[in-house]
This record gives sequence, structure tokens and C-alpha cells, in this order.
Amino acid sequence: MAENKTKATAADVGSFIDAVEHPTRRADAQALDALFRRVTGFEPRMWGPTIIGYGRYDYTYKSGRSGSSLATGFSPRKANLSIYIMPGYADFGDMLARLGKHKKGASCLYVNKLADIDLSVLEEIIRAGLRDLDGIWPVKPE
Repeated sequence: MAENKTKATAADVGSFIDAVEHPTRRADAQALDALFRRVTGFEPRMWGPTIIGYGRYDYTYKSGRSGSSLATGFSPRKANLSIYIMPGYADFGDMLARLGKHKKGASCLYVNKLADIDLSVLEEIIRAGLRDLDGIWPVKPE
């Protein structure tokens, strides 16, 4: 079986955020880091070269494939902020309707800038995602 491409690394989260070129994206990354630390209670860790993760979970699928992944987190990409909520947004319709301007992927929200969304609703979504994930696979600090 193939290994996960995205793994926890020893790279420094603060240095990664400080290196974000666009000043608004960098400021948003700093604000998201503070928000995720407060909401999750976890210290961040880099996952791969560009994802900042908070907590982790170990999984084993019915296929036998197993591994570890970040429990929640974000990436300040050039095009947008990618916010990762595991295991997805199945029952989050009401919260997403109140969030503000965003696009949705399977387990990822895409936001142009934090000024476009309601951060208190994002906190609700992060908490709900962690609660849902912990009901499937226990969430642990990294």
C-alpha cells in the first residue's frame, strides 16, 4: 500500500507563517494560528511543506490501509486560505450558511480572506469537526 504523502514534519510553524509573501495572507495565517490554538488547545505542527495542523488522529480503513493525519488545520495558499475540517461537512449546512463567503471541498473550506467570514462561526465549525472526527477516530495532541 502507498504511504500518505502528507506527514507531520519538524519544520517551524512560525517561520513558515512569517515567510508567507502576501501581507494580508500572512496576517490571516497569524490570526488563524491563534484561533486554532485557542479552539483546539493543541500546539501546531507542519504537515508536509504547507499545511499547519492541530492535533492528529490514527485511522485504519476497512481496506486495511492505516496511517495518521492532522485533525484540523489550514494552509495559507497563494489563491486562498484552505481550512481543513475532518471528516467533512456532512451536517454543517446551517453553520456554513452563516459563515460568509467561501467555497467548499470534501474536507476543505476555501476562503479568500478572513474579512469575508464570521470567525465565531468558523470556531463552531472547527469544534463540530473535531467532535465528529473524535467520534470515529480519537483525536490526540500531536
